[in-house]
Amino acid sequence: MANKSRADARAKRHFRVRKNVFGTPDRPRLSVFRSLNEIYAQVIDDMEGNTLVSASTVDAELRTKFADMKKIDQARAVGKAVAERAKSKGINTVVFDRGGFRYMGRVKALADGAREGGLEF
Repeated sequence: MANKSRADARAKRHFRVRKNVFGTPDRPRLSVFRSLNEIYAQVIDDMEGNTLVSASTVDAELRTKFADMKKIDQARAVGKAVAERAKSKGINTVVFDRGGFRYMGRVKALADGAREGGLEF
């Protein structure tokens, strides 16, 4: 099948990553989704299937800061925000799920921002 779409290829990569990455209550999963214009991050407990905290570029409280920022700086700020929210809920360590995206650019910036915010992974 040579006519695979980019979305199908990403889904296949994500499935391959998710075989080994699983969030527990002690160490939840930090999941990243990157669209063309926005970036989203969630801390998920896969045992219960609950999202514990989340942050994105469409959050009302974060949106005001992003007026004149580049997308890579927005991603770093989202990483810091999700780290702050996770720390406030007592979450210090997570397992990083890049969601089938390459670990570069905005995905890497979000991870670096989360590390700066105090999350360990």
